Amino acid sequence: MTRRPLRCCGATAALSVALLLSSCTGAAVGGGGTAGSGGVGDPLFPALGNSGYDVRHYGITLDYDVTHKRLAATTEITARAGKDLRSFTLDLQGLRVTAVRVDGTAAAFSRKGHKLTVHAPEAIPKGAQFRTDVDYDGTPQEMKDPDGTTEGWVKTPDGAFVSGEPAGSMTWFPSNNHPSDKASYDFRLTVPQHYTAVANGELRAERTAKGKTTFEWHNPQPMATYLATATIGKFDVHTSRTRGGLPLYVAVDPAEVAKSKKALDRLPQIIDWESGLFGTYPFSSAGAIVDHTPPRIDWYALESQTKPVYAGAPDTVTVVHEMSHQWFGDSVTPETWRDTWLNEGFATYVEWLWDEHEGGKTPQQQFDALYRTKKDDPLWAFPPGDPGAAKNVTGTPVYERGAMVLQQLRRAVGDKTFFRILKEWPAKYRYRNADSADFIAFAQERTDVDLTGLFDAWLYGKGKPARTY
Repeated sequence: MTRRPLRCCGATAALSVALLLSSCTGAAVGGGGTAGSGGVGDPLFPALGNSGYDVRHYGITLDYDVTHKRLAATTEITARAGKDLRSFTLDLQGLRVTAVRVDGTAAAFSRKGHKLTVHAPEAIPKGAQFRTDVDYDGTPQEMKDPDGTTEGWVKTPDGAFVSGEPAGSMTWFPSNNHPSDKASYDFRLTVPQHYTAVANGELRAERTAKGKTTFEWHNPQPMATYLATATIGKFDVHTSRTRGGLPLYVAVDPAEVAKSKKALDRLPQIIDWESGLFGTYPFSSAGAIVDHTPPRIDWYALESQTKPVYAGAPDTVTVVHEMSHQWFGDSVTPETWRDTWLNEGFATYVEWLWDEHEGGKTPQQQFDALYRTKKDDPLWAFPPGDPGAAKNVTGTPVYERGAMVLQQLRRAVGDKTFFRILKEWPAKYRYRNADSADFIAFAQERTDVDLTGLFDAWLYGKGKPARTY
């Protein structure tokens, strides 16, 4: 994600932050089954997700009425039980649930906060694959993050765009809403004729009948819920391929076409350059979505898998940042939200590499300028490896001090080993989750230099580290 400067927001949140930060534990259910946990226990967002099952696939069928800003939808969730289940929870904020089925049989359900509890007609044994269908409708709402920024289903004059980080996906489809549970996706999005609905992956079909157009998108590689998108509007759509044959799908609001052209024209070059540094591009397509968003929107871009979403025309360095996330964040996804520096610190460092590539400052010069800041600068407010609070997930230390960790690592191990790490890390954990301990061990395995002090001081140490490497 690329942030705009954060500001306090006095608006009432559509979602109570307390519900995200407090744990909700599922109760035992009669009949021989046990409810899965009401949250995965994330250090920063413990109430998100469910540890009782592993989702394999989402099938989202959605019909959006742009005029009345209402949707009618069914989400099919194929999962495998991690324990014996008689009930389990899904994350869904707002909207009206009209029916739930488990393996084709009607199931009872209940709601509390953002948790939809499904009571299976029969106990689901550990290891069994099962399918849950949820029918729902209503007017989806945006929500406020703990840091005050806007996410969720955000309405625009000609449709809506989606920002899912960290929890906004549950404003438009029920899910196991935590980055540790990744799945493949199919989208069947129906909108009024002459509108476009863009989702992740590749467009498989586009059909128009009776004044409506249905777009079918297929995203075969595993994806975290926060990276899913279903952005709707009137777009200029351009399709092409990179020199290597990678399909590109770029959708731009007409109001943003002229301002976006310079940066988006370089998208193929950026993908090729990053592929040279980090290995083969990890997905089967790429692209961009540039929407014309309301002035109140307080973020700039999100690395939605295969097609980052930009809230207005991006500059080139923002495209570099978001595309680097396809490796660092989308393919290799953090195990918990505390590990977000593995996304943002890396993407910020890629910005530094691009600046040098374009004849600007070197990463060491970027580091030196930041290190000269005073001890009370927000850069040193908390360590990037332990943000401590949900509101800090998008804080400056996660981005800039996270990048400084990597520059310190580069100085300690040397360029050859460092760039080997940058390429082999996303290869080893391709389509998987990883945490900071995984990265530390991975880096240490590739050098005889003891990295303990470096990570203790720069990744986890409080305040401004006294020593540089």
